[in-house]
Amino acid sequence: MPRLSLDDLYRFAVPSDPRLRPDGGAVAYTLTTPDRDTDENRTEIWLAAPGSPPRRLATGSAARWSPDGRTLAFVRPVDGKPQIHLLPMDGGEPYALTSAALGAGAPQWSPDGTRIAYSGPAGPEPDPHAPVVADRLEYKADGSGLLRGLTTQLFVVDVAGGETRQVTEGDFHAGEPSWAPDGTRLAFVADMEGDRDLEIGGAVHSIEVDGGVPERLTDPEIICSGVWWLGERLVVAGLKGTPVGHVRLFTLGPGGVAEVETGLDRNVMTGHPGYPGAAPALLGDDLLFCARDRGRTHLYRAPADRLVPKNPEDVSVSGVSVAAGRVAYVAATPYSAGDVHLDGERLTDHGLGDIDLYVPISRTFTAPDGTEVEGFLLRDETAETPGPLLLDVHGGPHNAWAPVLDGFHLYHQALAAQGWTVLALNPRASDGYGEDFYTAAVGAWGLADTQDFLAAVDALVADGTADPERLAVTGYSYGGYMTCWLTAGTGRFKAAIAGGCVSDLTSMSGTSDMGHLLKTHECAGDLAAQSPMTHVAGVTTPTLLLHGENDDRCPVGQAEQWFAALRERRVPVRLVRYPGAAHLFIVNGRPSHRYDYNERIIAWLEQWISGSPS
Repeated sequence: MPRLSLDDLYRFAVPSDPRLRPDGGAVAYTLTTPDRDTDENRTEIWLAAPGSPPRRLATGSAARWSPDGRTLAFVRPVDGKPQIHLLPMDGGEPYALTSAALGAGAPQWSPDGTRIAYSGPAGPEPDPHAPVVADRLEYKADGSGLLRGLTTQLFVVDVAGGETRQVTEGDFHAGEPSWAPDGTRLAFVADMEGDRDLEIGGAVHSIEVDGGVPERLTDPEIICSGVWWLGERLVVAGLKGTPVGHVRLFTLGPGGVAEVETGLDRNVMTGHPGYPGAAPALLGDDLLFCARDRGRTHLYRAPADRLVPKNPEDVSVSGVSVAAGRVAYVAATPYSAGDVHLDGERLTDHGLGDIDLYVPISRTFTAPDGTEVEGFLLRDETAETPGPLLLDVHGGPHNAWAPVLDGFHLYHQALAAQGWTVLALNPRASDGYGEDFYTAAVGAWGLADTQDFLAAVDALVADGTADPERLAVTGYSYGGYMTCWLTAGTGRFKAAIAGGCVSDLTSMSGTSDMGHLLKTHECAGDLAAQSPMTHVAGVTTPTLLLHGENDDRCPVGQAEQWFAALRERRVPVRLVRYPGAAHLFIVNGRPSHRYDYNERIIAWLEQWISGSPS
């Protein structure tokens, strides 16, 4: 069978957001496929059920069943704006329910099925040529750009007639709504404080659907990020006391807020782009939630009973739905970037089929201070050793590599086929190894974590896996930061590729959409000491910089500074900027940009390690 090539990017069809029909008999889900012709990521609603092949229902995403299971609400664009559509499941074509001037968000059905709530942008249509006035730091957001005074508010639309009413209004952003069981109120998360850009927060609020003002339900000691009405319980996801640490679950009732005893020293994963997981759910009286353990994301039942999967170990769950006592979820494995399962039965086969894949192998390394760190090796076991080694650093820094098929870093499989060993390491600050490990590099980027990377490389050189003359390093976001940092501190790496990099924490703290959080909490302390730019004089490694032009998380100026500093020192360097690309473009950006990103990494390594410099 053939090995994976970069052209296989366009064969990846990845399911997400599974939703069980209320009777538990079928699962609607979103299938995302890169489209070569349009250079876009195509999203479609599909339906899977036991005993029959999955079938396509419509173009769109965020499918939600009506309470009676007879209608699917979903989102797809109309004239470039996302709008909620309805699809009658007993026959008929989908039709638009909303015509929101600025677009609508994911639909949330009321318990009686007569109304749909959503969170969407509110305010006057922005004038792209008008001056942008900012009084707070939160005037931009990665992926959205300059907000130009727009806020996110809650809306309710009547299903029968399509009349839409704005429920919340004010100088704040309302998160996704959740209906109370009696259908009279919506719960949502928002930070309404005047200095919310300086004091990181977020509280649960409730508002009467038919008119009223938001009522705050939680105190400041919990920084809330999500809320769900599960039966008669309000379940809240949030951080306890500090913006850096594990997300926990809480219940909110007449007695106040109570933390859910999960029995785990693990981070709760509610699901975000690039971060697997799912919103909590109820199975009977049991609370289900996702948490990351050693890089893998599993589904648990509180307290501390792993529900899905029991076996195999190497999976990552993303998206969970419960109905009629059944559980649907999407799981990635070493052989699949994701498939839909129902009560453990796989309903779909969206794998690559005829591709012979390399499987990541777990290995533990010991840092000089005795800390154990896990990494995953991807290599052809028949390859000649010692051979070239690529150290790849994940972002976050509180993300983690998992031993599953990765549809974004295709160069891992391609390089393994060329005789490389790829080391995807989870250093301290990675998620899935306990909260002390998670926070071990707070205020000490580069200072606390460097030993983890070098110890792992040393071990692979010592056992004959890696050729010390053919070492390379790459990474994205925090991984781009660490690429710059490592090459400033050692000349061992013969090639480097920094994606979405961070080179100067001082300038980034004033230009990133999360700069204040970075400055005051994540990297609290001496920013200059933790900045690669402070040590740039030590760089001799040929470096490729890959950066999104519209990156507001790690602004492109970070790459510009590093590029200029290396060029002035006559270190071989190349800067590639991707027009219109935000920070997460390697996950959900244009397929052509993602292809180019992978292709350039391989070419740079061929130039400086496999071949001769040109």
